[in-house]
Amino acid sequence: MVDVLTDADITARLQPAAAVGWMREAILAAHAGRLHTPPRVSTVLGDGRLVFTTGALTGEWFGYRSYDSFDTDPGSQVVVVHDWSTGAVRGIAVGNELGPRRVGAIGGVAVGALANPDATTLGLIGTGTQAWTQLWAIATVRPLSSVAIFSRDLVRRNAFAARVSAELGLLADAVESTRDAVEGRDIVVLATNSPVPVIEAGWIAPGAYVTTLGPKQVGRAEFGPDLVARADVAVTDSIPQTSAYDPPFILVGSPQHDRLTSLGAVLAGDAPGRTSAEQTVIFCSVGLAGTEAYLLARLVDSAHGVQ
Repeated sequence: MVDVLTDADITARLQPAAAVGWMREAILAAHAGRLHTPPRVSTVLGDGRLVFTTGALTGEWFGYRSYDSFDTDPGSQVVVVHDWSTGAVRGIAVGNELGPRRVGAIGGVAVGALANPDATTLGLIGTGTQAWTQLWAIATVRPLSSVAIFSRDLVRRNAFAARVSAELGLLADAVESTRDAVEGRDIVVLATNSPVPVIEAGWIAPGAYVTTLGPKQVGRAEFGPDLVARADVAVTDSIPQTSAYDPPFILVGSPQHDRLTSLGAVLAGDAPGRTSAEQTVIFCSVGLAGTEAYLLARLVDSAHGVQ
């Protein structure tokens, strides 16, 4: 039997602590060479592209995620996992929940590894799905005492703050500016679709941790190289992916790109991450391939009692 999961199944079955734990496993497996994570590929189909991220866990499974860039809303992604030995399909996820929750869980792993242990305040710019899943995951690795939220739409940011309070049990406030959201916060999350930088590097407090999730290519980026230059430590989930963007990743060809460290190397103890409370750390989330299939495989295994 093939397990077919819908968005409702993902929402009901995927718990944030488990998701963070499984993504930590995946990142370490990629660093060890057991999880194969090539950069994403795409095909041009007239007015849009069909994009694939593929991966394989040696000896266990291989799989992929497919999504499109056509003008569709909301559209739908597909994630498929095949058995390594037989090629049989083990699981399929159809919808738009698995991808963002996987990104959120990777964000949770990064916060757990790189934010100060006593970090409790969070500033969030953006009120979309990615913003939500970041909070969903981060709240499992740090005891957040307050969340300051900004987006350009007053109604959306008020509604988002109310949802955070109701569903995650966190003290959340909608604030009036990006500066109000991030200045003095222990953790900062940028989750926008802005084509221009949304914050100034000088607003980031010493010792803070910053995640960037949104546009990050030349000509369209929610942050500037100055934000990375401001950081003492710069980390990403996939260094190969940063060199595979078209248009290029905003840091390619700059000294800041050479500073990027692999999150897997940090988790494995093969590279330094944060080494003092005073260091400012930035995590550039670019999307580690194979992690969508990893998450689906773990969900399918857990449904069948496989640890």
